[in-house]
Amino acid sequence: MSPVGAGPAGAGTETVAQQVGRLLAAEGIRQVFGVVGSGNFVVTNALRAHGASYVAARHETGATVMADVHARTTGEVAAVSLHQGCGYSNAVTGIAEAAKSHTPLLVLTAETPASQPLANFAVDQAALAGAVGAEFVRLDSTATAGADAVRAYRRARDERRTVVLSMPLDVQTAIAPTLARGTRATTRSRPCATPDAVTDLATRLGHAQRPVFLCGRGAREAGPALRELARRTGALLLTSAVARGLVEDDAWHVGCMGGFGTPLSQELVRDSDLLVVWGASLNRWTSLDGALLSRTTTVHVDDVEHAIGLHHPVDVGIVGDVDRTARAVLHEIGDVEHQGYRAEDVAHRLKAEGRWRDVPYEDNSTETTVDPRTLTFALDDLLPAERAVVTDVGNFSGWPAMFLSVPDPAGYCLPLAFQCVGLGLAAGVGSAVAQPHRVVVCGVGDGGFHMGLAELETAVRLRLRLLVVVYDDQAYGAEVHHFAGTAPGGAAGVDLGTVTFPPTDIAAIARGLGAAAVTVKSLEDLGAIADWLDSGTPGPLVAHARISPTPSWMLAHAFAGETGRVGTSAPD
Repeated sequence: MSPVGAGPAGAGTETVAQQVGRLLAAEGIRQVFGVVGSGNFVVTNALRAHGASYVAARHETGATVMADVHARTTGEVAAVSLHQGCGYSNAVTGIAEAAKSHTPLLVLTAETPASQPLANFAVDQAALAGAVGAEFVRLDSTATAGADAVRAYRRARDERRTVVLSMPLDVQTAIAPTLARGTRATTRSRPCATPDAVTDLATRLGHAQRPVFLCGRGAREAGPALRELARRTGALLLTSAVARGLVEDDAWHVGCMGGFGTPLSQELVRDSDLLVVWGASLNRWTSLDGALLSRTTTVHVDDVEHAIGLHHPVDVGIVGDVDRTARAVLHEIGDVEHQGYRAEDVAHRLKAEGRWRDVPYEDNSTETTVDPRTLTFALDDLLPAERAVVTDVGNFSGWPAMFLSVPDPAGYCLPLAFQCVGLGLAAGVGSAVAQPHRVVVCGVGDGGFHMGLAELETAVRLRLRLLVVVYDDQAYGAEVHHFAGTAPGGAAGVDLGTVTFPPTDIAAIARGLGAAAVTVKSLEDLGAIADWLDSGTPGPLVAHARISPTPSWMLAHAFAGETGRVGTSAPD
């Protein structure tokens, strides 16, 4: 039996809402998240009736973040379904995160008819989309609604954009005209670099003594070609923060570039004579405000022309699909191999100091708290290899983001483009729905846990294998360390009462929502996590880690950067 409101297909039998749901499912929408109200009830049920899976979230921001992370993980367009007005405005933070991350996301939202400007739900929905960088398509006409919906979906898919499809109620409820069932359009053609550009890059690689490849999210499908090109040209391999897992198992992988990079990775990039950027935005986080680029020639390869040199000037820009360009350069250079940067002394240093766990630190655990670095390294040893990692925003972010290894790009998601605290739990749900065969580890701070708490119930209801690690320092830790003088701009003796909080029994809160929970004060308490992992019991486990206050190594850059400029920057 079809869900209520779906209706059969055919001329004169479908409303526009039913037609839109049917067409979007036929185009390829397989997963929908949302919060259903009267305005989006019919279109959501139509999607379900035609094969899409639906997850009900507890808040619209949570639903949008789930869809965002699901799309990033699978590479497919996901959808979020929202009520008009306040349902849509509740989701704006999640829409901003997705838009800044170039996520192929379709936001389906009802809209108050233009004839009712004084209605409670009336709001300028186009302006809200534009304010956060999302594309906006409105179903203005019954006659063109179906085609406009398909156009919105294809734009999200082919241009890797977040697109808001706004559906006025009067258009939704009208009877839809017959719309021919056309074949699905092919994706946009992938641009190829010009022969001259390929030859120039091949020549530069042939002359380089210390080449480095930076692989970003735009290089996700080009891993094999980039590995082989790096091998032949003697290049070291790095990733941007959001592209972890792409080349992590390569012996010449140096880690992440920029704010999340180890001291060795930063040194090796600074000393390089050629940096080739493959599908990364090279923003101030990745370049350390340009400090890593001062002594190197930079070549930027991207399939979107306006992305080249957007955040930092480059010496050479090449417009082309990363995989096609890398393969063209491979063909150009032939079987020639160069040692390049892959010298014996570099190999020795990579083995000795290439990972964060190789960087010395003083463990500051106490009788009642655990050092967050020690905790995260221990979790990395405890967790199965088949895992996925997501993290919220905060002073703690770098520890789960960098200290937990991942098996591949799908096993890692960093929803930090908007730098919004509180999205982590929803991100964990989206990741777990996308890959139920993996244990998903979600790192959050105590502030983010409380902000996003509603979606823990979603994880419980869906019985997701989600390990939520709450790094609890009883504060907004980034602000504490910044204003207390442990980061640039701070000063001793500042009143921190606005950013510190009394102890909270987070494990008890989690149990109240139906999750398993454990309080972690030392490594001895990790036995409960090991038991949960071994048991395979469905449902989330919340590990409430009472951590020792510890400034993150990345705070100085996150707050001020190499230039001393106050402000934050998201990893690219």
